[in-house]
Amino acid sequence: MPISTRVVRFAIFFLMPLLTVAARTQDNHPTLLIESPMPYQVFQRQTAMQGMIVVRGHLDANAENSGFDRDLDIVACVRRESTLPESDAEAKCRRVVHDRAARTFNGTLAAPAGGFYTVELRLMRKGKQVAAQSVEHVGVGEVFVISGQSNSTNYGEVRQTVKSRYVTTFDGKEWRIADYPQPGVQDSSSKGSFIPAFGDAMYAKYHVPIGIASVGHGSTSVRQWLPKGGHFKTQPTMTKFTRQVAAGVWECDGTLFEGLMKRIHQLDSFAPHGKHGFRALLWHQGESDAHQRPPHQITAEEYRTLLAEIIAASRKDAGWKFPWFVAEASYHTPDDPLTTEIRDAQASVWHSGLALQGPDTDQLTGMNRQNQGTGVHMSNTGLQAHGQLWEEKVSEWLDGVLAR
Repeated sequence: MPISTRVVRFAIFFLMPLLTVAARTQDNHPTLLIESPMPYQVFQRQTAMQGMIVVRGHLDANAENSGFDRDLDIVACVRRESTLPESDAEAKCRRVVHDRAARTFNGTLAAPAGGFYTVELRLMRKGKQVAAQSVEHVGVGEVFVISGQSNSTNYGEVRQTVKSRYVTTFDGKEWRIADYPQPGVQDSSSKGSFIPAFGDAMYAKYHVPIGIASVGHGSTSVRQWLPKGGHFKTQPTMTKFTRQVAAGVWECDGTLFEGLMKRIHQLDSFAPHGKHGFRALLWHQGESDAHQRPPHQITAEEYRTLLAEIIAASRKDAGWKFPWFVAEASYHTPDDPLTTEIRDAQASVWHSGLALQGPDTDQLTGMNRQNQGTGVHMSNTGLQAHGQLWEEKVSEWLDGVLAR
C-alpha cells in the first residue's frame, strides 16, 4: 500500500474522532436547571385578575464551556395549557435577569390568574435559541397553609381524591395533585383529609388553581405548637415536643412551630418580594385541649393566651401579618360533643381581631364521624362537609379582599 494512502487512512481513523469531539464541545451549550417554577406549583395571585410567576435557577456549564458570556441571554415564556382561542394561547415572553459570574437567573412573569400554564425558558446566543427547558402545569391562584391536629392532617376514615384536578399540594420539595395522603404533614398519617373537598369547592367558586401546604400533627395540644422555649403551666396529655423545666413549669421544644415556619418561608421564597407567598393559614385544633384528664386540662384563658402567642410569633418570624383562620373544634364523641370553654377561647381570638372566624366543626356529628358516628375523626361524608365549611368561611372573607 502506498505511503500516502496509509497516511490518509491513519488521519481518518485517529483524527476524525478528535475533530468530532471538538465540534461537539463547541456546540455544547450550558444546561438550564430550573428551581422555580415546579410542575403543579401554584403562585399566590396579587389581585383578582393577575399574579406573578417567579422564574429562578442556574446554568450547569461543562468544563469546556464558559457558560455566561456576553452574547448569552435567557428568555422566559408563559402560555396557557388549554383549548382557548389561539390569540389567548400564544406565549408571552420576556428576558430574565441573570448573573453571569454566578451563572444564576432570577425574574418574574406576569400571568392572568388561572392556569395551568407551561413556562418555557430559552437560552439565546446572538438572537439564536441554543437550548430550552419547559415546566408544565404551573398555576396562578390561591395558596393556603393548613395546620393543627389530626382533623387537619390525614386521619379521615376514607381516602379522598381531587375531582377538579386543579388542587395541588406542596411538601417542601415538590408539588403534586392533592390526592391522598397530603404530604408535608408532621405526623405519619396516611388516610383521608378534608383538603381535596376544600380545594375543589374553592376551585368551583373562583376558577383558579388552589395550592395547599399541610403541616399539622395529630393529637397535639396548643401547648406543643409554641416556639422553642415557650413556657406553660400544665403538662399536655401527649408529652412529645415538651419537657418539664421546674415545678409547675413546662417548656416546648419548638419542633412543630419550626416545621410550620419552614413551610411558610418556603412559600414566601416563591413570592416576588419574599413575602405574601400564600393567602392565609387555616388552623383546626382543640380536641387535645378539651375535656382532658384533670392533670392535663388547661383553662380557656391559658388556651387563648398560648394561641395568641403562636399567632404573634409566626407573624413576627414571617415578617408580615398573614391572616389566621381559627376553627371551633373540641368534639370527642357523641357523649362529649363539645367543650364550651375551649370553643369560647377559640372564638375570643376572632372577637379580638387577632384571627378570622373559621368554621364550627363541632356541628359535624352523627354519620359525619368515623366508625358509624362513634369516632373523633371524619367519615367520608364528614370530610366532604368539613371541606365545604372551610370554603364557606374562607370565601366569605376572600370575596371582600378581592373586591378591594
